Amino acid sequence: MAEAGVKSSAMTRREFLFYIWIASLAVFTAEVTGLIIWFAIPRFREGEFGGRFNVLPAEVPEVNTPPVSNAAGRFWLVNVDSSVDAENELMYPAPDESGPPIKGVAAIYKVCTHLGCIYAWNDANSRFECPCHGSKYRLDGRRVESPAPRTLDRFKVIALDASGTTIGESPADENGFYQPLDLNSLNGTVATLQVDTGDRKDGPTQPLLCDIKFGYC
Repeated sequence: MAEAGVKSSAMTRREFLFYIWIASLAVFTAEVTGLIIWFAIPRFREGEFGGRFNVLPAEVPEVNTPPVSNAAGRFWLVNVDSSVDAENELMYPAPDESGPPIKGVAAIYKVCTHLGCIYAWNDANSRFECPCHGSKYRLDGRRVESPAPRTLDRFKVIALDASGTTIGESPADENGFYQPLDLNSLNGTVATLQVDTGDRKDGPTQPLLCDIKFGYC
């Protein structure tokens, strides 16, 4: 009696390469999909440091008054105008600021530019002061006294109308440093301000106000 056998054909080289190609394509597709999802999902939620913080117009301080602290966002919100009063202790114009007035709302990072300490606002002296090494800054963050090497960093401020449309954002100077946003110059009514703590610009190196404004130090 003859034994019945089942023939099995070996995988050809072409079939092997085809399966390898399919597997490689699947891995590549999975990686690309993962990257798309990674970039599509915000890295930070709204109201979380690194993301955006909403500020209502009523929460903005009056012009040239003490700043408002936002602990979660790690910033000070200021509203400055160097043209209001040349003798204003909080926001006086310096001799080297002969151009357009410094005017508008700015969000200032709460970290000293010297060694990263957390500074505070001193009502008695009308300026920011760092408790670690004595650096001092004007209301808009410009350095008054060393050892701070530069002005305080700023976050971008964005103005939205009632529909959520952007009607203005912090202008940048020639070096990319964010300037105060003048809300009165915007074409539309501001419903909400957003401070983008994921968009921070380093403060510039400027002459110490202590050196150019006699009697302030």
